[in-house]
Amino acid sequence: MSAPVPPDVIIAVPVRNESERIVACLRALDGQTGVAPGRLGLVLFLNNCTDDTESLVEALRPGLSLPLRVVTATHAGAHAGWARRRAMDEAAAWIESGAAGGTLLTTDADSRVPPDWVARNLAALDAGADAVAGRVVLAPEEAALLPPSLPARGRLEDAYDALITEIETCLDPDPHDPWPCHRTTIGASLGVRLAAYRSVGGMPEIPLGEDGAFVAALLQQGFRVRHPRDVVVTISARLTGRAPGGVADTIRARCEEPDALCDARMERVPRLMLRCLVRRRLRGLHASGGLAARRGWARLLAIPAEEAGRIAALPRAAQAVAAAERASPRLAFRPVGPRHLEGQMRLARAALALLRPAARVRRERAASAMPLPADASGT
Repeated sequence: MSAPVPPDVIIAVPVRNESERIVACLRALDGQTGVAPGRLGLVLFLNNCTDDTESLVEALRPGLSLPLRVVTATHAGAHAGWARRRAMDEAAAWIESGAAGGTLLTTDADSRVPPDWVARNLAALDAGADAVAGRVVLAPEEAALLPPSLPARGRLEDAYDALITEIETCLDPDPHDPWPCHRTTIGASLGVRLAAYRSVGGMPEIPLGEDGAFVAALLQQGFRVRHPRDVVVTISARLTGRAPGGVADTIRARCEEPDALCDARMERVPRLMLRCLVRRRLRGLHASGGLAARRGWARLLAIPAEEAGRIAALPRAAQAVAAAERASPRLAFRPVGPRHLEGQMRLARAALALLRPAARVRRERAASAMPLPADASGT
């Protein structure tokens, strides 16, 4: 009797002391729709668990429809990046035991994915993306227990983030990540083709921000990352998390300091627009060879000549842009505080009133230039 064919889509979940939420997480993952039978598998990487998480998982295993692999480990130096890396490497190895290609998905053990989460990720990948970054919302039953000012601030930040993201797509469009989109990068909702995962060396094994560093690596290597607004995961609103510097720490810090600065990318509209225009100009110069031939851009950005030469020699435009942003004191992020958001939102809406018509024309031209499918063109 031949061995079963391994799944080609595997969800990797790092887990640490999640006895209160692991059952809900697993049931949500097991309830996926729109995916062909046999395609989907699940890896749980239980690290440094001291509660009854493992026994709960084993009790639930017989009732799961998904094939499940559980890996346990104890490591004194464990952190978020290490755990997610181990979980995703286990998932990658499982796929590779049966095929050369496949898809890795990852979420968190305190999250709940909707029934179409896998299907929506696969749809974005099948449409041409190499990776998919979803967005998150707080569990409403837990968010209701937070100080009312915190969810209100969250809604304000979300609204501003949507406005500045649209400005970015107008001034510095990415043809592989068109509007409507978002710019969230969080480990609770990531999907990536196995080949892309291997090409960038896997999930960065860093204590904090491994998700953002991973997506940045993909973009700098020329992979297409889609941020669809319809890929959404519900995350915990707890105040005590498992990873230092994670979502729980952010929520608690904002409870303790309501005027704490927003996320780094939420800067003032004029500075954001300048950043977008600089990025676009640098990409154009890179494509034409102008980064090396001209150095006015470096002087404008206050980048020393030696560093400018190193940046100009980088093989990919995305690498050069990222390096220039790191090197330029004039492009350092200066996030705003919550009290500034309403004024900046008015400014963003005014800017978009001017930018949207041209962006609409550009999108229509791009759509008209796309070849029709054979059945639609009559050929």
